[in-house]
Amino acid sequence: MYKRILISTDGSDISQKAAQSAVALARDMKAELFAISVKEPFPYSAISEMQPVPPQEFFDAQERISGERVKAVATLASAAGVTCHAHTVEALHPWEAILDHAKTQNCDLIVMASHGRRGLSALLLGSETQKVLTHSTIPVLVVR
Repeated sequence: MYKRILISTDGSDISQKAAQSAVALARDMKAELFAISVKEPFPYSAISEMQPVPPQEFFDAQERISGERVKAVATLASAAGVTCHAHTVEALHPWEAILDHAKTQNCDLIVMASHGRRGLSALLLGSETQKVLTHSTIPVLVVR
């Protein structure tokens, strides 16, 4: 049914659970897996001397962290015999990057975790998963 599955990871425990579900689903359906981790852009300001971290150091740290996240998914996939393509992308809005990547890679399913925020924190923080669900034109599997 599904042949190209995108799994988004932010390194959280629930995200790891979603990755395990995506790997199992990909294995059972003989599908390819596409792992993505979204990096934050550098928070430029008008007074660059006030930045606590130099831009290159920030970029390097973001790439290292994101790389570790997708590598963890690729390792899970490899152990299950699933082909996994790991990518990191930089974006201000992770949900847009996830949808763009799914489209670019011709994915037919997106797997994401839900952190289960409720009430005021959900309203104030928003939810990347909710935004993907709202704007996606392909199926989204939410793991809780």
